[in-house]
Amino acid sequence: MIILPAIDLFEGAAVRLLRGDYNNMTVYEKQPETVAQRFEAEGATHIHIVDLEGAKTGGTPNLETVKRIVNSTSLSAEIGGGIRNFSVIEQYLNAGVDRVILGTAAVTEEGFVETAVQNFGDKIVVGADIKDGFVAIRGWTENSKFTCGSFCEKMQNTGVKTLICTDVSKDGAMQGTNLALYKALTEKYQMNIIASGGVSSLEDIKNLTKTGVYGAIIGKAYYTGAVSIRDAVNLAEGGAV
Repeated sequence: MIILPAIDLFEGAAVRLLRGDYNNMTVYEKQPETVAQRFEAEGATHIHIVDLEGAKTGGTPNLETVKRIVNSTSLSAEIGGGIRNFSVIEQYLNAGVDRVILGTAAVTEEGFVETAVQNFGDKIVVGADIKDGFVAIRGWTENSKFTCGSFCEKMQNTGVKTLICTDVSKDGAMQGTNLALYKALTEKYQMNIIASGGVSSLEDIKNLTKTGVYGAIIGKAYYTGAVSIRDAVNLAEGGAV
């Protein structure tokens, strides 16, 4: 299992939201690239970036910050938030990002994911943000018509290889992750499943490795000091802490 420490961007700073609430935001670092450098120093090989402004409005408002993050480390970077057309995909890939995450557009734009996969292959990742049993869109501000299962089935049939699943109710709450959900998804689908939301302890990491998920995203637990990236990477690779 790979560990993907997260940086959420808003107005150029590294921030965290509680359960996706833009009115409940904590600013952790005004220089996000220094956070990425710390991740790498602690043994991380990947980084998960979200442009929170882009998630609401589309576009690439934090592109220059993303470039600084990518250029300051050798981490394999993925980014999501507002990626709703091919121009934005190309801008991020040209900036050195390895994979782009399609969220809202994967739900609302029929055929977009299929064409993206045809053009960019494994560089395309889809995010399924689950809220009250449905896939949430537009920065978690709306629920779509898709249930988690119907959406995952559609994405797999479209050729998506990697899917990030976030339980919105767990995100940032430091109350543990939804192990049953990730175990079920891993058993049912052939896609690489990345768990996101609620990882709050090394015990969560240990339990996630048993579900068979491909990766786990760590956000608030790192910023509050609850989880060391070094220890999480070690556990994910089968070591002991």
